[in-house]
Amino acid sequence: MTGSARRLEYLRAIGVDVWVRRDLERDAGRVTRDALENSSEPAQQAVPVSGVSDRVTCPVSRVPSETSDVVTHHASRVTSAASMDWPALENAVKSCTLCDLHRTRTQTVFGVGDKQAQWMIIGEAPGADEDAQGEPFVGRAGQLLNSMLKAIGLQREQVFIANVMKCRPPQNRDPTPAEAACCKPYLQRQIELVNPKLILCVGRIAAQNLLETDTPIGKLRGQVHRLGQAQRPVVVTYHPAYLLRSPGEKRRAWEDLVLAMATMSAIRP
Repeated sequence: MTGSARRLEYLRAIGVDVWVRRDLERDAGRVTRDALENSSEPAQQAVPVSGVSDRVTCPVSRVPSETSDVVTHHASRVTSAASMDWPALENAVKSCTLCDLHRTRTQTVFGVGDKQAQWMIIGEAPGADEDAQGEPFVGRAGQLLNSMLKAIGLQREQVFIANVMKCRPPQNRDPTPAEAACCKPYLQRQIELVNPKLILCVGRIAAQNLLETDTPIGKLRGQVHRLGQAQRPVVVTYHPAYLLRSPGEKRRAWEDLVLAMATMSAIRP
């Protein structure tokens, strides 16, 4: 399958209208997961992405200095997260009172999907729909994320989806550094338990917290970051909610997904 056909399938999946030749339209209609995985064309050539390079980021265990007092205050509970299994970790999140967000949440949003997935999707924080349903990426943003995954041959059930924050910040404001620091051990343990081959990080807040940087998302895109001692590959893209507000950026999001597919292809045995 040609790179143009894959591009067409993605753009249609997320709602971008394009003009296309009939031969490409026929090709796009036959897109399947097997075709994506077994295509003879190198994934790296699907769509040119400028400035692609590996970037080693700070170790995942570092805590910003301005939040260290908060984490130290709850040291015993934070440290215990590193040894928790799935049931214990989920219970710890449900009963968490490390920051004031527990006072305003409806319920926590732990995560959903395949707990042995090769792909892990990490978002920012629950919104109103997620807070009500207890599941990440529902509503219109969730539907768009599902379409993005489908365009690269994945179903929602085949990945593990989690957020940096497990509780909704009031009025969907950005989480404070202290709030993010309290939640971070839970996310770190989720990453360790899933042990994904690749992380797709969606949204500025998610990317900056996971990679411990204040670099704008526009500069975090287009390259492969490496996370922690495992040097796990991380690809950054825009949040689906942002893409709904700025549909012109969907083409760039497709480039990010192509980079993620190329990275995954390179690390598969």
